[in-house]
Amino acid sequence: MQSYRALTLLFALGALPAWAVYAPIPEPEQGKAWSVTLTGSVYQDSNIFGAARGEIDSLVFSASPMVSVNASLTQQTFFAGSYRLSVDRIEDRPGDNTLDSHNLSLRLAHAFRPGTTVDITETFELARNPESLLAGIPLNTDQSFKRNQVDGRFDHVLNPKLAVAAKARAIHYRYDNDSLADNLDRAEVLIGLSGVYALLPETKVAAEYRFQDVAYDTGGSAKDKDSHFLLVGVDYAPGPKLTASARAGAEFRSRAGEPGEDVPYIELSGKYDYGEQSYVSAGYVYTLEETSNVSLYTDTQVHRLFANLQHALTPAVVGSGSINVEPSTLQGRRGISPDRDETTVRFGAALTYLARRNWSVSATVDIDNVSSDDVDREMERSRYGVSARYQF
Repeated sequence: MQSYRALTLLFALGALPAWAVYAPIPEPEQGKAWSVTLTGSVYQDSNIFGAARGEIDSLVFSASPMVSVNASLTQQTFFAGSYRLSVDRIEDRPGDNTLDSHNLSLRLAHAFRPGTTVDITETFELARNPESLLAGIPLNTDQSFKRNQVDGRFDHVLNPKLAVAAKARAIHYRYDNDSLADNLDRAEVLIGLSGVYALLPETKVAAEYRFQDVAYDTGGSAKDKDSHFLLVGVDYAPGPKLTASARAGAEFRSRAGEPGEDVPYIELSGKYDYGEQSYVSAGYVYTLEETSNVSLYTDTQVHRLFANLQHALTPAVVGSGSINVEPSTLQGRRGISPDRDETTVRFGAALTYLARRNWSVSATVDIDNVSSDDVDREMERSRYGVSARYQF
């Protein structure tokens, strides 16, 4: 399971399409107290289990209603929540070919006074048809899982130039398959303290400490680990159209049953809004992450490069695309496996017609490719389809 963790914690609830494609899809205007979103899609999936060989190709029909609420409980307290049900009919899936997935999100934000706020979000996901499948899993294995994530953030402005923040995140993974559960069920906890100082109105410098703990339910004496991060960085926002952020420093990782490691840590990101419904964003992250085969590898050393583009071809037609390229090294366990190189590429593109204010129709394509020195982890997958969404 890929964990896009240790990045700045952001909290947002919005209407997500039932079939969450890789390419960014224009969202309906938010801000209403109540909204209901209905989404339906049909797509062809060339590898429904993400298998290295013996792929199963199937037509998939999906329907998803979602209800969301936004409410000011008091002048200082805000609440938001959403629930989404997704039902997928996978025509050629062995066994159960009708799968239901659920996503519940709750957010509570409170301002004690101007410049002093607390923001807490909880998200529960039951995914029976996961989008990004695990590499190296035995042929046609059910990868359904439950995931509960709690994010918290406390911000306090000390003076017009200096602000501090405390952040925390706790994630629990639970897999339905017994073998996957024995290997991958775990809890990940991340806490951080940061300070930001405004050198100029558009330029801020930051210093940050983070601590991460990864604890597995089974076999933790060989798989658990914890890390300390020391980071410095800069945030640059010369205007409403351009933002950029950089963090760099070191990660000091300890591993249960294996040697520890000290490695660099890098986060770079930027976004430019160059027109109405048009923007480009890109970034780079270098870090250590959990691997899907913990019996052979301790973790994965990842270089992640990503870019997103959304461009309004006309007021009613929007094109979008995304690419994520991850050259990585699987770090082998002593006496069990050597280090192995691997590159994962995920690409998505979409063309969306905003028929009316509350209607949209999209044609989409997603392509996954995993090239690895471990042949059991190689994978190719493509999905082509159309979806329609209505919000009221």
